[in-house]
Amino acid sequence: MTIISIVHYFFVGYTLMLIARILGSWVPEFSRHPIMQFIQTYTDPYLNIFRRFIPPLGMIDLSPIVAFFALRLIEAYLVMPFLLMLLGYR
Repeated sequence: MTIISIVHYFFVGYTLMLIARILGSWVPEFSRHPIMQFIQTYTDPYLNIFRRFIPPLGMIDLSPIVAFFALRLIEAYLVMPFLLMLLGYR
């Protein structure tokens, strides 16, 4: 396993953590669960970057949508070319 593959799997794992964070925010009592606290610890600093620029619309927080797009763009332009080169695609 190369470093590029490890970085790719990091992006996949972080994306899954963001999804769990968003779904977990819909159930307030789930936020006290140790797994959810772990996820909040590692995803909230990233989400807070976008929350500074995108205010919530009432009870709807749109910053995770922008955070997903930013994460995918970073992976698409920094990681995927190396991963495709490693796999032999041009």
